[in-house]
Amino acid sequence: MDFNDAPQEAEFRAVVRAWLNENATEYRDPPPEGMKLPEFIARSKAWQAKKHAAGYTGITWPKMFGGQGLTPMHSIIYGQEESRWHVPQGLYSIGLGMCIPTVFTHGNPEVVQRYVPKALLGEEVWCQLFSEPAAGSDLAGIRTKAVREGDEWVIDGQKVWTSFAHASDFGIVVCRTDPNMPKHKGLTMFIVNMKSPGVTVKGIKQMSGGSDFNEVFFDGVRVNDSHRLGAVGDGWKVALTTLMHERLAVGGKPRYAPGYETLMKLAKGVEAPDGSPAIGASDVRQKIAQTYINDQGIKLTQMRALSALSKGQVPGPEQSISKVVVAKTMQDLASFALDLSGGDGFVAGADADPELAKLQGSYIGSAGLRIAGGTDEILRNIIAERVLGLPGDMRPDKDTPFNQAVPA
Repeated sequence: MDFNDAPQEAEFRAVVRAWLNENATEYRDPPPEGMKLPEFIARSKAWQAKKHAAGYTGITWPKMFGGQGLTPMHSIIYGQEESRWHVPQGLYSIGLGMCIPTVFTHGNPEVVQRYVPKALLGEEVWCQLFSEPAAGSDLAGIRTKAVREGDEWVIDGQKVWTSFAHASDFGIVVCRTDPNMPKHKGLTMFIVNMKSPGVTVKGIKQMSGGSDFNEVFFDGVRVNDSHRLGAVGDGWKVALTTLMHERLAVGGKPRYAPGYETLMKLAKGVEAPDGSPAIGASDVRQKIAQTYINDQGIKLTQMRALSALSKGQVPGPEQSISKVVVAKTMQDLASFALDLSGGDGFVAGADADPELAKLQGSYIGSAGLRIAGGTDEILRNIIAERVLGLPGDMRPDKDTPFNQAVPA
C-alpha cells in the first residue's frame, strides 16, 4: 500500500483545499439543531450550485454528460477535503451517487439531456425505489408491476425505506413486467415523476425522531416508454449498475462517526463503582483496544482500495469487508459507551449531553447502516462466495417463473 498522494494527486488536493478554505467558511460550524426540511433543501441546493460552478460536481462522470472526466481518486480526494467542513450532506448522495449514473448509462439521449444537467446542478432531487415489504435483501423478489398500454406503462405497487422520497422530484423504480419469467429476468426499470397522479409518499417515523425514510405507493401511475431505462426485461442488469454505485456510496465510515478516541475520552470522565476513573478498568481498556484495532483495520482496508485506484487498478472486495465491520463497530462502540454512562446515556432532548447525544444517534443510525447498501448477511455471502470461494447458497427458485415461485 502507498499512503502518500501521487504528485498530481497532491497538487489536486492543494487546489481543492484552497478552494474550500475560501468558499466553505460559512460551514465551519455544524448547522443549527432542528433545521426544517425547506431550509435544509435550500442550504443543500446553494452549496451544490457553488460546487457546480467551480467544477467539483460529477468529478468522475464523462465530460459528455457534464462531468469532469477525472479518476475515482480525484473524487475521493475532494470528498476527504470536503469532510473537514460541515457542508450539507445527504440530499444528493442517492441521486448523483446512484440514480443519475444509471440514467446516463442506460437512458436514451433525450432523457439524458433532459435530466442529467439539472440533477448535476442540484435543481432536481432524485430517489431510488427498490425495496418492498416482501423484497428487501432479495431484490429480485419485487411485486410492484408495470403493464404496458401503448406508449405508456401503468405502475401499481408499493416501495418502502425510500430515503428522501418526500423531498424528491424524480426517482428510478424497478418493476415486474413479465411474471412468467424467472424473477431476475422479468424486471424493467423506469424513471418516474414523484409528483405524478397516483404517487403517494408516506413518511416512516424513526425511533430517533426523524423521518428520512418513506413508504411510496403507486396506484395507476403512468410512465411513457421513453422513460424506460434499458431494454424490457433487463431491469436486473440495470439495477446492478445502481447497486454497484450504492456499494461505493455507503461502504465507508460516515463522517463524524465516533471512534476509539470518543470512547477513551468518555472513560476518563466516568467513574467506576470504586470511584476511580473507568479508564482503569480492564474490561473498558479491552473494549477501547478492540475498537482501535477495528478502526485501524477499516482504515488500512480502505487504504488498500485507494492504493489500487491510484494505480489505475480495480479494487477487490474492500467495500464489502469495510461495510460489514464499520456498521457493527459503530453499533458496538455506541452501545458500550451508553452503558458506561449509566443513566446519563438515556437522557435525550435539550438536557442531553452533546457527546452522548451523538452516541445515541450513532447507535440508532448504525442499525440502518447494517441494512442500507446491502445487509450484513448479503455482504457476508459476497465475501464467502466471491473472495473465499465457498459454495453458494441454494437458490431453488432461480429458474422458476415468478408467478409459480411466489403465491399470488
